Amino acid sequence: MAVLGYLSALNRALHEEMARDSTVSLFGEDVRIGLTGVAQGLLDAFGPDRVVDTPLSEQAFTSFATGAAVAGQRPVVEFQIPSLLYLVFEQIVNQAHKFSLMTGGQGSVPVTYIVPNSGSRSGMAGQHSDHPYSLFAHTGVKTVLPATPSDAYGLLLSAIRDPDPVVVFAPTNLMWATEEVPDILPAVPLGRARVHREGTDVTVVATGHLVPQAVAVADRLADEVSVEVIDPRTLYPVDWDTLGASVAKTGRLVVIDDSNRMCGFGAEVVATAAEEFALTAPPKRVSRPDGTVIPYALALDHSLLPNEQQLTDAIRAVLK
Repeated sequence: MAVLGYLSALNRALHEEMARDSTVSLFGEDVRIGLTGVAQGLLDAFGPDRVVDTPLSEQAFTSFATGAAVAGQRPVVEFQIPSLLYLVFEQIVNQAHKFSLMTGGQGSVPVTYIVPNSGSRSGMAGQHSDHPYSLFAHTGVKTVLPATPSDAYGLLLSAIRDPDPVVVFAPTNLMWATEEVPDILPAVPLGRARVHREGTDVTVVATGHLVPQAVAVADRLADEVSVEVIDPRTLYPVDWDTLGASVAKTGRLVVIDDSNRMCGFGAEVVATAAEEFALTAPPKRVSRPDGTVIPYALALDHSLLPNEQQLTDAIRAVLK
């Protein structure tokens, strides 16, 4: 067994895939110096033709990656700030994502977009604290949100190998997380959830950095209630079979995720559960408030984010 860090897991997956497949390359700002740590050492290992520092134009290099993918490459694009995804929504959703659909499957665009440090960074304000994974899941772009180092490694492998565009969100609150793992790690299939803790009374669906928080809450409440904690891992497509089987067992559902309440991922889980699952109590969701823009002041920043106390209250509420 070895200890693997979340950031090291992303870096390891990139190293291994670039060594395994010569069509894999990396594009982004400051990737040659590995500014975020995701690309550390790649330039020395694979050279400037495959590790490409780009101009300060997200629209340009995201479009360039789309063209490279159509031409037979498997580019990986790194964005330093999550809100930059709004600039390239056209390139990802309207071009890369729709290309295969609009050509009847005659072409594919295997691009992977990595978003390290996504979410609130404690004082980075509205321009740097977005966590827009629900936006891409809404459009049908394959969207993953790893909660552990082993899942970060395995999901990134699968994302790079996938024939379609995939957005990989790496939450800022997990970038320094560690996990004890075996020396050999498998790829994690897209669209398959993970049960982190089994239980019989309440199902908690948690995403990203909120997964370990959900497990901690479940452990604290163990004498009061048996909580099952599920991490979807892939937010589109969702593993509804695993979620449905859990709710069939518990009859109760709480969702905690770090997107805005209106049209967020939690809303989709609750709506699907209400339509298709056998619930014995109304479901609850814990999220950012509607239309949240994270302010600079730390106290206000933290007050707008979903937390363990809110999850505890929601679990107790569905038991009444």
